[in-house]
Amino acid sequence: MSDVPYPPQRQLSVGEVLDLSFRIYRATLVKCLWFATCSVLAGQLPSIYMLVKGRTLPHGAGGMGTVLAQMQDPTLDALYIVGLVLTLVFYAAVLLRQRAIISDGAVGGELAAALRRTPALIVLIVLVVLGCLACFVPAFVTSGTLRVLLSLAAVIALCYGVVAISCAQTILLVDGAGPASSLSRSWRLTSGSFWRLTLIYTVALLIFLALYLVIAAVAGFLAGVVARGDVAMFTAFAEVIGVILGALATPFYGALALAVLADLKVRKEGADLAQRISATA
Repeated sequence: MSDVPYPPQRQLSVGEVLDLSFRIYRATLVKCLWFATCSVLAGQLPSIYMLVKGRTLPHGAGGMGTVLAQMQDPTLDALYIVGLVLTLVFYAAVLLRQRAIISDGAVGGELAAALRRTPALIVLIVLVVLGCLACFVPAFVTSGTLRVLLSLAAVIALCYGVVAISCAQTILLVDGAGPASSLSRSWRLTSGSFWRLTLIYTVALLIFLALYLVIAAVAGFLAGVVARGDVAMFTAFAEVIGVILGALATPFYGALALAVLADLKVRKEGADLAQRISATA
């Protein structure tokens, strides 16, 4: 039986949301590590392909030019698409398994459930991308000072919108809602909590970046010692370290998403949640 207090039965402070995230992370890390590793590896498929082919990985100021040149390879283009879809699938499996563990549900079948939700996830991403592009349409059709002002307004709107729909993917996966309803429900749940959510996400990001920099510094030192000037070996070692860090970080993203959504449900849907808790007690 899980000792994680999920879902919470009262509204949580910023610190308590972060604490709940770490508790979920600790309780689910080991059981989700395989899916998390597969998610990171899926995203690295183009890099793995280029390493096998002996090509230079994009980095530094000329990274974008390298990417554009290499995207003329149809195989590489296909790997980018396949990698993105597989990353979505395995991340969804991580989040679904975390939800099952902390709610004392049956563990197993998360990958199949994630595959069933993949079309809806893709539609959700398409809607988000179209929404982001729509924010900049007024700026695209103007010029001069007006374009600058409209671009600034679009950036501000985009910042608000990203926070407002930050729970949409979790709602789609956990509650089985459709893409449009997930977006609208996320917007409703996050309404009035912009600054609070921004603070939660910022603190979580800073904590993660601090840990990442420490681990990356140690890994970089070890890579230099092991590679001994061999650029290919150093690159391969760096890729391995990147996969390990990504695998450890992915369950934290899911844990944070679950904690934030649970707290917002208590705040916006407290009465309904209390009824569900009492019904299962």
